[in-house]
Amino acid sequence: MTTLTSTVQSKAKDEGRETAVSTRRHDVDWLRTIALGLLIIYHASISFQPWGSLIGFPQNKDTLETMWLLMGLISVWRIPILFVISGMGVRFAMERRDWKQLLKDRTVRILIPFVFGIFTIVPSFIYIILKFYNLPPEYKVEPGHLWFLANIFVYVLLLMPIFYFLKNRPDNILFKGLAKMLNWPVLIILVALPLMLEAWLVNPEIYSTYAMTAHGFWMGLICFAAGFLFISLKDTFWHAVEQSRWFTLLIAFSLYLVRFLVYLFEGAPNWMTALESMSWMLAIIGFGSLHLNKPSQSLRYLNKAVYPVYIIHMPVLFVLMYLMLPLALSPWTKFALMVAGTFVICLLLYEFILKRIKWLRPLFGMKI
Repeated sequence: MTTLTSTVQSKAKDEGRETAVSTRRHDVDWLRTIALGLLIIYHASISFQPWGSLIGFPQNKDTLETMWLLMGLISVWRIPILFVISGMGVRFAMERRDWKQLLKDRTVRILIPFVFGIFTIVPSFIYIILKFYNLPPEYKVEPGHLWFLANIFVYVLLLMPIFYFLKNRPDNILFKGLAKMLNWPVLIILVALPLMLEAWLVNPEIYSTYAMTAHGFWMGLICFAAGFLFISLKDTFWHAVEQSRWFTLLIAFSLYLVRFLVYLFEGAPNWMTALESMSWMLAIIGFGSLHLNKPSQSLRYLNKAVYPVYIIHMPVLFVLMYLMLPLALSPWTKFALMVAGTFVICLLLYEFILKRIKWLRPLFGMKI
């Protein structure tokens, strides 16, 4: 009888582990896909701002400054939420991988595409920029938009020992303290304090200058660690973020209005922008948890396509800019054609080339 009981208990534990591993947060997959889609739209919009050429983008003669009412809203959370989602992904991966397996997986999925990209993908659209402005062609090895991948890989190296230490001690004081705090869901806004402190200490000239800056590095590290902690808190976090979603949305939108109406998107205190950023992220995650946590055929496809599309979208977008910006079309027409064309061409390249040629797959973050 004892043997039978032990066998039943062992089987139940195994089934529990399988359920835990196989349980997927479809809302997190959707948010990752949506955030990277917004990134393409954001990059396309830069060509229609009066400062586009100052940061190395082809610039249209006629600008669309009203577009910044929306782009200015998403600029403070579009990159931070991707760091949060990346931290969530690492925590999910830790359920089925030890530290050696996790490091190998992140090396293959992140470091290899980054190294390949800085020698091929990034120089290709730098060439287009130079050609657009009639400058001498030059081969430049730079991180470009792939700086995000380099940051993620460094965060994995730096934080992995801490993450496994905490995971293997689920009753640690940090998890218990955060879970107790979240018994009052509105206190979830306190998770913005580290971001606010970083913004105050680093004090970037413009909060949304993330690429290859000290602010971008430390902000990303905090958001990455936050994603790990959110998933580690399990249902406590999801309950709190759902219950507080209208509260955090109200804070986020109110601070956005202050940033727009009082500061005209420039010069707002960085600590306030950091609070707005985290408030948007918490609200978005809360609404996503309620409405997006369901499987779909579209999500399964897009979830596999989004990473290689992110890697190749810049040269595709810049080719379209080079061809369309000189045309005698309205700015809105050019913008719409560029955005639609980038999505369509990138998905076609993914579907018929990148995912079908075996040796190309690991260069674009896909498993063989």
